[in-house]
Amino acid sequence: MCGRVASYFTWEQIKALAEPFWMPSEGNDPEPSWNVAPTQQAPVIRITDGKPECLEARWGLIPFWAKDLKIGARMINARAETVAEKPAFRSAFKKRRCIIPISGFYEWQKQTAGAKVPHYITRADDNPMLLAGLWEYWDRGAEPIESFTIITTDANEFMSPIHDRMPVILEPERVSAWLSPQTSAEEAQTLLVRAPDGVLEAHPVSTTVNSPRNNGPELIQRWGA
Repeated sequence: MCGRVASYFTWEQIKALAEPFWMPSEGNDPEPSWNVAPTQQAPVIRITDGKPECLEARWGLIPFWAKDLKIGARMINARAETVAEKPAFRSAFKKRRCIIPISGFYEWQKQTAGAKVPHYITRADDNPMLLAGLWEYWDRGAEPIESFTIITTDANEFMSPIHDRMPVILEPERVSAWLSPQTSAEEAQTLLVRAPDGVLEAHPVSTTVNSPRNNGPELIQRWGA
């Protein structure tokens, strides 16, 4: 799964990766965070009325048919293998695909003694990651909520010693097809592949990151350095 991310990029960094016709040209930089947890807000990029849009959305997808928002805490990830079939995701997979741009993500590696060591994973080229996701609009509460989920797939050889799942990381040339309303669900499914080995790097970090109350650049520093 992917249950904690860091987001401290600028839109200029994203624009350097992106094709101009889909990347928003305006907007304030997102508030930096080194410890974004489920139910918190995070930046999302999507296509609305044929134009790209940046917004802050709640992490943990709340299906439009849900009776209350509590379900979102269980919908932080969608498995690539079943995303087109699961009732919570299948409508969004057809019509409401998005990108979650992040700086990196955390995973906890199990140790033989039972303890878990958190690792911070980034792109080896230091560019932001563009994660495949879905968004949803829910209006059954006092105020409407826009939410998202991150799509995951089987870990590649690099990630497998740390965790058996990893987020789907889209290369810039695949983003337009993923976001496009003209891309069918069948075509979108072909984009949900694991990143090749060599794309990512990782290092252990302090267990301070375990609590979402902690936030700061010290969380991503190599543990023991």
